[in-house]
Amino acid sequence: MTLRILGSTKLLGVFGYPIEHSLSPLMHNAALEELKLNYCYIPFKVEPKKLGGAVGAIRALNIRGVNVTIPHKVAVMEYLDEISLEAEIIGAVNTICNDEGILKGYNTDGKGFVRSLKEDACKDPSGKKMLLIGAGGAAKGVAVQLGLEGVGQLTIANRTPEKAENLARLVNKAVDENVAVPSSLGSKDFIRAMNEADIIINATPIGMYPYIDDSPLQDENLINSETLVCDLIYNPLETVLLRTAKTRGARTLNGIGMLAYQGAIAFNIWTGALPPVHVMKKTLVNALTPIKY
Repeated sequence: MTLRILGSTKLLGVFGYPIEHSLSPLMHNAALEELKLNYCYIPFKVEPKKLGGAVGAIRALNIRGVNVTIPHKVAVMEYLDEISLEAEIIGAVNTICNDEGILKGYNTDGKGFVRSLKEDACKDPSGKKMLLIGAGGAAKGVAVQLGLEGVGQLTIANRTPEKAENLARLVNKAVDENVAVPSSLGSKDFIRAMNEADIIINATPIGMYPYIDDSPLQDENLINSETLVCDLIYNPLETVLLRTAKTRGARTLNGIGMLAYQGAIAFNIWTGALPPVHVMKKTLVNALTPIKY
């Protein structure tokens, strides 16, 4: 990739701590190069105590926009001028756009997953029965967006039942309808939901590198062959959960699509251009494929 920095080059980036592991610079710079856009995307290692100053620097340095990752997604909200609807409901921001000094925060995570669901798996969540495993930050973004997309029923299962209950309450309040129901892993309700689900989603880090032999399910034999099994994890590209689901005859979807589409949505917010998602996906896969465990 050839990168030309000019006096007119616009700056994009990502705030995180740590940040060295981020694949966002690779993905976004590949997309910018493909479209020959005069932007540059770089990582910013921002300590929590310096977050306010870093956000101020977006205005001071006329940075067009940044992604926000762990541990800043919640704390950053107090420094912004405007918050999008989905980010306000979720209570977290992963994208900031600078519009002539006005900073607006967005959350593209849930939208990224839904785009991957529709584009990569040809599945529309509207009216579907879905089982979401996990109730943390990733699960929250996905659950709220699924509610806004008109999911038929969303069972939220978590090791800590209170967290599942809180997330179900949040989704139901957002859509003003009782579409989300809490459950606990291994319970009778959970097993029933797994058998009946059109789509199962793992939104926990269980199975992520380096713990690649782990699975969020104690008995994958309960997976229905007609079910689409999704894992938000992208490292490894195929988790134990997805590999086992395939042996059951089920279709699978890994986390690469969500990662690419959430970035693509941010890319469009910043540049107004239609992002080359195929280039973004290819860049991510190429970056992950050489990894040996």
